Amino acid sequence: MSLPVAVLAGGLATRLRPLTGPIPKALVEVAGRPFVEHQLEWLRGQGVERVVLCVAYRGEMIRDALGDGARWGLSIEYVFDGDRLRGTGGAIMRALPALGPTFMVLYADSYVSCDLAALERAYRASGCSGMMTVFRNDDRWDRSNVLFAEGRVLRYDKVERTQEMHHIDYGIGVLSARAFEGFLNPGSPTAGNSTDDAFDLAAVYQRLLAAGDLAAFEVFDRFYEIGSPDGLEETRRFFDKKEKA
Repeated sequence: MSLPVAVLAGGLATRLRPLTGPIPKALVEVAGRPFVEHQLEWLRGQGVERVVLCVAYRGEMIRDALGDGARWGLSIEYVFDGDRLRGTGGAIMRALPALGPTFMVLYADSYVSCDLAALERAYRASGCSGMMTVFRNDDRWDRSNVLFAEGRVLRYDKVERTQEMHHIDYGIGVLSARAFEGFLNPGSPTAGNSTDDAFDLAAVYQRLLAAGDLAAFEVFDRFYEIGSPDGLEETRRFFDKKEKA
């Protein structure tokens, strides 16, 4: 697969405290190994060759643990938020020079299962600047935040959710660098003087949606996540069962 993958691994993981006091969320143990290693193995199995880890909180620990990625047959680069957190959108924008014109984005606390080659083909066929993967969640494993109908995202909101929303942002998507035009570059000389250069990836998706520039790719296998204590335990059970199979 030709596209690099940005892995968003810079959060403070406050919901997992005290577990994540001394370590970043990406290094939380799942089935005897740091969770991020499971992600890297899956990405390599999907044909990914290059990963850019967007890190912040205890990011040096992630870099020390994973190195250059050669163990997984990957090339891993690291982009640090710098003096303060930039948000998921700001972290990606800071990493754009390493990512290039088109890339995939994966949340560091999600384990997903979909055909990345098919996702890339669908993205290229869409002609859009972004593609969101969606899954019919019906509030089962997390709060649904997407109104999806007839193959299109009609509404996406992580804060103002409605009863019409049955789908959820699955945790991996495709974006072009042009999707970030108009957002303040966290690496620019004017950045750092306000909070304007810290923004969420959701703001990028919402802007693309409003412009009719966001495509959708529906997946049908559930996701696992380690962002919450319950999610972590469920993910551990999934991998324990998988390792014993």
